[in-house]
Amino acid sequence: MKKVRVRYAPSPTGHLHIGNARTALFNYLFAKHHKGDFILRIEDTDIERNVEGGEESQLQYLEWLGISPDESAQKPNPKYAPYRQMERLDIYRKYIDELIEYGYAYKCYCTSEELDADYQSQKERGIASTRYNRRCLNLSSEEIALNDQQNKPYMVRIKVPEKETYSFDDMIRGNVSFESSDIGDWVALKTNGIPTYNFAVVIDDHLMDISHVFRGEEHLSNTPRQIMVYNMLDWEVPTFAHMTLIVNSEGKKLSKRDNSIMQFMSQYQEAGYLPEAMLNFMSLLGWSPEVEEEIFSKDELIEIFDSNRLSKSPSMFDRDKLNWMSNKYIQKLDSNNYHDLVKPFLDKSYDLSGHDDDWVNTLVDLYQKQLQYGAEIVELVKPFFSEFTMNEEAMEAFNEESTAVVREALLIEVNTIEEWTTDNIKTAVNNVRDKTGIKGRPLFMGARVLTTGLSHGPDLMNSIYLIGKTEIIKRLNE
Repeated sequence: MKKVRVRYAPSPTGHLHIGNARTALFNYLFAKHHKGDFILRIEDTDIERNVEGGEESQLQYLEWLGISPDESAQKPNPKYAPYRQMERLDIYRKYIDELIEYGYAYKCYCTSEELDADYQSQKERGIASTRYNRRCLNLSSEEIALNDQQNKPYMVRIKVPEKETYSFDDMIRGNVSFESSDIGDWVALKTNGIPTYNFAVVIDDHLMDISHVFRGEEHLSNTPRQIMVYNMLDWEVPTFAHMTLIVNSEGKKLSKRDNSIMQFMSQYQEAGYLPEAMLNFMSLLGWSPEVEEEIFSKDELIEIFDSNRLSKSPSMFDRDKLNWMSNKYIQKLDSNNYHDLVKPFLDKSYDLSGHDDDWVNTLVDLYQKQLQYGAEIVELVKPFFSEFTMNEEAMEAFNEESTAVVREALLIEVNTIEEWTTDNIKTAVNNVRDKTGIKGRPLFMGARVLTTGLSHGPDLMNSIYLIGKTEIIKRLNE
């Protein structure tokens, strides 16, 4: 079997999007499962949309996820370099000239104004699928020479063969066919000398020995144009796999204007999601393992990844499932890593200067079992940094007769505590139970609303300890 070589080839137009991250991940898992190579290539020919730092951002968040390329502009293999398309223009020009020489492509001198006028004319005649009128296809050598002598700008078009069927076996969709009659002569090289995507990608994939192409289904319609070029250059066509869309809860394709879902890896890192959780979650967007489990390490995913189990149906981005999965990973963190995850969020939001590390650690440890992502800690610990108030549910419990009895007894017990520890606080609460006869929910609910102002929350003894003796006495007196 030919060595597996796959590529993720983003444009440096911004941060790493969830859809592109999944594309990179599936390419990576397939390559590693088959002991192959994962290549990062930068398709930077759309120079107007490129943003400064776009390539670095892609690299940064791929590395954050643990998806490290075997080859890239930063780790080049001399056999395949360069890895940025704008550094490969001479290579594309060579094959453009070859296609022109053999009659597979031709120079088109039509201006944008002429093309627009013709397309508008076609629409007015009821032609829905407009295409180039081949005006420049049969120019004489003298006309071409004169145009070139006058330095008239030109693009290069592929001459689409007539009555040709382009079929391929997609790894996900099975047999797919396109008719050449549905495709007009398309531009391979723009007037600025930069190749179009459909041409450059073929040259790059062939010269880089790409064996399999995993990409989104939006590229499906590009495939016949690319196969056309493979055939013209007598090259082997790689195996294609077009992954289904990722959709939101309403079944609509993810849009970058959809604010209900965070869509960039940078946002998840900033919110305190663990990269291992994101990797695991994305692996299940359009792929399913044979086993029922859903929590997998990267190594386990590589081991069990089976491309035959890629889905033909759209994948719903389920934020609740992501949060559930993220929580599972946070629960597994050791104390040091957990503290490292959440403390930066506390530092940004609260003044911790009056509290030592033990106090802060005890506070955040109350929430490790329920925390879904790092930034969530800010809202969870808010009661410990806010003025004492009671919510509506707590007021109902406060108004129960038993709560007044608990208040008087607890105030006496708290005043007698010399060393403020959770064990001594627990003893005080037990003393309240023994002296008043109040136990169970009336005791613990009453103690909670009196001291925290909440009807439910984390461990009561630790909560009282964190609030502090002076504040607890103040609250009980109030």
